[in-house]
Amino acid sequence: RPPKPKPKPTRTAPVPTASTGTPTVAGCPQGPHQRQVETYLARLGGFGAVTVDGRQSAADCTAIKKFQKRYGIRPVEGRAGPTTLDVAQRLATTDPARCKAGTGTTFCVDLTRQTVWAVRGGKVIMAPTVTRTGMSGYRTPAGSYTVNFRNPKEWSDPYEVWLPYWQHFTQGMGFHETTTYLHDKSIGSHGCVNLLHADAVRMWELGKVGTRVVLVGRRPGT
Repeated sequence: RPPKPKPKPTRTAPVPTASTGTPTVAGCPQGPHQRQVETYLARLGGFGAVTVDGRQSAADCTAIKKFQKRYGIRPVEGRAGPTTLDVAQRLATTDPARCKAGTGTTFCVDLTRQTVWAVRGGKVIMAPTVTRTGMSGYRTPAGSYTVNFRNPKEWSDPYEVWLPYWQHFTQGMGFHETTTYLHDKSIGSHGCVNLLHADAVRMWELGKVGTRVVLVGRRPGT
């Protein structure tokens, strides 16, 4: 009688770890900063339920993807990578009270954290969002200014590029939609306050000539 064939070994899925990034749910890998991102997203709120346990889940993945999509982080895959951690930490640690706003509408910029928000009558009317200001050699200065010129689509002569939702406040510097990937930290603006499309549109809706602008801190490396 011929010997019975040996059964093939059953493969078991590896235990997911933060260091390997092994997927824990279909199509959604766990990144190296899972617990930290969960912590900051739970603090920020508004992105769905997250469990702060350092382990990827379907709910965590959905919340992280929503966060990544909102702030223009690529790719939108639900992985808690370094860019997602950086953005979440900056937003969660921004203190709107640092901006000494007036009674009207004030655009506030935290140069240190690279965040921007809007205040009116002592209330935050646009929650902190991400920005990118002047790079080394083109530092955006802290101080108090006023929007003194606006154009839905301004042409930049020095850099030959369109600046959508342009709101100028000092020395050729202003708020506008970015024309490059906002989270590329190897570059920066030439002094302007770069914004994601949705944020540029919202600030255009909120602002006008005469809107106060307050910048605090200093961008690291400038």
